[in-house]
Amino acid sequence: MPKTTLYNMEGKAIGEVELSEEIFAAPVNEAAMHLMVRSYLAAQRQGTQSALTRGEVRGGGRKIYRQKGTGNARHHGNRAPQFRHGGVVFAPKPRDYVINVNKKVRRLAFKSAMTAKLNAGEIVVVDKLDLKEAKTKLMAQTLKNLQAEKALVVLPEPEEKVLRATANLPTAKVSYVNTLNVYDILNAGKVVLTQAAKESVEEVYA
Repeated sequence: MPKTTLYNMEGKAIGEVELSEEIFAAPVNEAAMHLMVRSYLAAQRQGTQSALTRGEVRGGGRKIYRQKGTGNARHHGNRAPQFRHGGVVFAPKPRDYVINVNKKVRRLAFKSAMTAKLNAGEIVVVDKLDLKEAKTKLMAQTLKNLQAEKALVVLPEPEEKVLRATANLPTAKVSYVNTLNVYDILNAGKVVLTQAAKESVEEVYA
């Protein structure tokens, strides 16, 4: 069973914690992680882009000049794509970019991401995050103590002080156990888990 160091908020090692073998020592499946990242990024797209084709542009009903004898190319209206104010070729239309991923692959990708982070030494378990005030400098100092300035901070449930203190840190992000996703895990420099969050992750995903 894999183990990792347990830290306090001052960045001092205060012991060791055992990690679930099913989550933190799983086979790393890069294809599953790649699919989940694609699915996550695709879901961020609004898909509201829209342009007019030549059949939808206003005007252009009259033939612009006679068919033969001018020496020019044969045209009908002046709303073809090559004309100014003409329609767009293969105009983009509103669409859904969602990539569906089944539950087994989602779980496989999550376990692969957590295992990859642990193997890279980028999982940090802290006993608790108990800030006296919701101050950015307190959270910044805590992350500096943990050598995790670029971090994904994982909490078991919303904590107002931690959330507010982290909001203005450009390289830190707060996530909850039930909103964790593969993209955020892989994108983070380090994943900082409170001990309660670690136990919750093992309970939910094991």
